Amino acid sequence: MTPADRESWLERTSETVVAPELAVFDPHHHLWDYPGSRYLIEEFLADVGGGHRLTGTVYVECQQFYESEGPEPFRPVGETRCIDGLAGMRELDAGPVEVAAGIVGFADLARGQASQAVLEAHAEASPRFRGVRHATAWHENEKVHNAHTRPPPGLMADNCFRQGVACLASMGLSFDAWLYHPQLPELADLARTFPDLTIVLNHMAGPLGIGPYDGRRDAVFDAWLTGMADVAACENVFVKLGGRAMTSAGFGWHRMDAPPDSDRLAGAMKPYVQTCVDLFGPARCMFESNFPVDRASCSYTVLWNAFKKLSSEYSPSEQRELLHDTATRVYRVEPEVGARQGGAQ
Repeated sequence: MTPADRESWLERTSETVVAPELAVFDPHHHLWDYPGSRYLIEEFLADVGGGHRLTGTVYVECQQFYESEGPEPFRPVGETRCIDGLAGMRELDAGPVEVAAGIVGFADLARGQASQAVLEAHAEASPRFRGVRHATAWHENEKVHNAHTRPPPGLMADNCFRQGVACLASMGLSFDAWLYHPQLPELADLARTFPDLTIVLNHMAGPLGIGPYDGRRDAVFDAWLTGMADVAACENVFVKLGGRAMTSAGFGWHRMDAPPDSDRLAGAMKPYVQTCVDLFGPARCMFESNFPVDRASCSYTVLWNAFKKLSSEYSPSEQRELLHDTATRVYRVEPEVGARQGGAQ
């Protein structure tokens, strides 16, 4: 589908904003400029302009804007430096939205203690730098795409990788974990090994619905639930509620004549979101857009309408945690005064 066709398709499902007075903070999105796929701050601001009261965001690495020269391990610092510059240039015309208030970059933690110098370079490149995502999502089946970092199996148990993780912990930085649901026991073991490290689990551990898991949603859910309960026992782990609109979730929304509306999205996501909130508590859960990846299935306005409908089942203070406060606290981002005063009513 061409970019123009994608826009036309997304417009087939249009909604007014639910509860526009509620402050929201988006702790997970990307910016990129691939051939035939441009999604930079201008495109992101166009998506978020539907009326949700977005106060800020966290940018998460996606192997973009690396340095073209210099030692290979330090080239990812270019991504942090570039995003910091883009965000700084747009502060005046982005309105109340602080895009990339926090930045999660990449460092090859498998380099062990040598990653310390790379982490320090990231921190020097931007005061917005908050931590690292070294994606470990791996599956043996060829129909399941492994992470962009091309991780080997069992990476989270590797001794050198754990030495790199120890560097993160010693600097007070966070670790964003992207993995698939069969790898949850590996994450639980990592979290128990580093109890002082803040770990943010991306996309609810990506319960798979493709490849060998196609048509096995109930069995996947049961296995996912067991793994999530083990991880939730580690109080240093927080979870991002989202990612269900990715094509790997197996709902097939991207193949429909029109995108799903927020009721349909909320209905499909509810078992996962409700389980996470039950296991981790609202103070350890945060809704995320994962745009533009989840844009394959729906618009930004519709997605956050679904999140607000899901959060409406909780108390006002819990709703504030889910939509805004958990994210700003975990990523150490000072919310605007209006967000602190105006949250959920």
